Amino acid sequence: MILVGILSAGMGVKGFLLSSHFIDGGVTGISMLIADVTGLPISFLIFAINVPFVILGYRRLGFWFAVKSAAAIGGLAVALALINYPDVTHDKLLTAVFGGFFIGVGAGFAMRGGAVLDGTEIAAVLLSKRTQLLKVSDAVLLLNVIIFTAALFFLGVESALYSILTYLSASKMIDFMLNGIEQYTGITVVSIKGEAIRKAITDMGRGVTVYEGKSGYGKDGHVNDTRDIIFTVATRLEIPAIKQRILEIDPAAFIVQHSVDHTTGGLVKRKSLH
Repeated sequence: MILVGILSAGMGVKGFLLSSHFIDGGVTGISMLIADVTGLPISFLIFAINVPFVILGYRRLGFWFAVKSAAAIGGLAVALALINYPDVTHDKLLTAVFGGFFIGVGAGFAMRGGAVLDGTEIAAVLLSKRTQLLKVSDAVLLLNVIIFTAALFFLGVESALYSILTYLSASKMIDFMLNGIEQYTGITVVSIKGEAIRKAITDMGRGVTVYEGKSGYGKDGHVNDTRDIIFTVATRLEIPAIKQRILEIDPAAFIVQHSVDHTTGGLVKRKSLH
């Protein structure tokens, strides 16, 4: 996955962005901006600027993370230096969108392989912990605002705006690669047929948690008897089948869905409970 990530990110940078003088966010964007202004090789800059972040990653996130990230970043630098990527298009909109697409896919594959191609994420984590006022996403946004403000002065308004579009495209692809079709959704079901619904969901290979609910008000009026509240977590591909099965058992079931950012343990795909 790291190798695929390297090749994909290299395609985005060298096959799309460099010839149009667009940049991405993060350390990659800083490297591209400095390369455009000074003429220094982008492959050298990407590796050199990322070194301090890899060291920070070693201290905070462990040896193997640092080794994988150093190998990934070094591999990207080598790919940019040695691989003759084709200059795909000079259309500015296509360059911005698909340059970000390939960079995002590359970063996503690298992250799935346990590494990063850009040290910005490490810096953002450390900044958010130090200030305690910023979330990681806010810290990443703040760092990139600074980068694109600099691009505004050095590359011009049009290139800076297209660069922001590149960053948005890359961010969307990273999110899809990390969450995508495997993104989990929590489902809460309130029904008078809770036991039948629980059994149906476990028969479909998903774990369930049963809460005991009592007293409330809804379309059935005041409810004073106890009712089972069923909670399960499933991927977005599994949601339609689960909802269909629930509604077959109880068409009046009250179903609430919400996105789940992260889960640790408890998820099963066999007939057992979490």
